Amino acid sequence: MIALGSDHAGFQYKEKIKELLISLHLEYKDYGTFSPDSTDYPDYASRVSNAILKGEAERGILICGTGIGMSIAANKFPGIRAAVCESIDSARLAREHNDANILCLGERITPWEKAIEIVKVFLTTEFENGERHCRRVNKLNTLPQALGDHT
Repeated sequence: MIALGSDHAGFQYKEKIKELLISLHLEYKDYGTFSPDSTDYPDYASRVSNAILKGEAERGILICGTGIGMSIAANKFPGIRAAVCESIDSARLAREHNDANILCLGERITPWEKAIEIVKVFLTTEFENGERHCRRVNKLNTLPQALGDHT
């Protein structure tokens, strides 16, 4: 299942992504927002992140104006690896190398035709479960302890 969330600046893309997921026969749950009225992106990043951490969803997609605010908010949750992707290659590598579990998109900066392809690649690319990638992803879950004290 895919968890979806957006603020007002990403509302239109979220609605279009729901149609895309239906056409791909993928289940989703919409965690809001449910209108283009002004909202706060951390609220929706929290809902989608918690759905993933509770096992209610395998991956998430968050949309705001740039994707950056959603990414910052989602990455506050240990175990969440949210990646802002503006290209097909970044979406593929976020999955292959970083095991990203949330895709963050910017409706104001990514053309819809490109966003479609980014979503498809993010959802169909698997993590390269090799030793070097696993080691690095495991460190992400324990930062800053995994890196030691570098002050």
